[in-house]
Amino acid sequence: MYYVRVEAEFAAAHRIVHYHGKCERFHGHNYKVRVWVCGKRLGEGGMLVDFGIVKAALRNVLDASLDHRNLNELSEFEDDPSAERIAKYIYDRLCAMLPDTVLSAVDVFETANSMARYIPDSLADTPSIS
Repeated sequence: MYYVRVEAEFAAAHRIVHYHGKCERFHGHNYKVRVWVCGKRLGEGGMLVDFGIVKAALRNVLDASLDHRNLNELSEFEDDPSAERIAKYIYDRLCAMLPDTVLSAVDVFETANSMARYIPDSLADTPSIS
């Protein structure tokens, strides 16, 4: 199995409405996003996928709906824009933009030490990526 990874960053604010603790207060993060693509076969040029294609799609998703936004304003997060929900949101949009690409995971870092990962059920049993 081959894996490739691209990264991008965005800044946004949020609060977790259905949580009791400091995250229920409005605050912001400089998020880092890692997108993983996997596959068993290499295509033209000996590549799994062109990094530039995945980077452009990721940048499009981030710029269009997440960067410099109040994430609580997006109905998809149901007032709780957790890193887990953000990862799934990005995954779903990238899948729609890259239908011929197998996205294996999306990681969303709120800090350098705190990350959530979304892996679709169909790939949950594949070897761990780090």
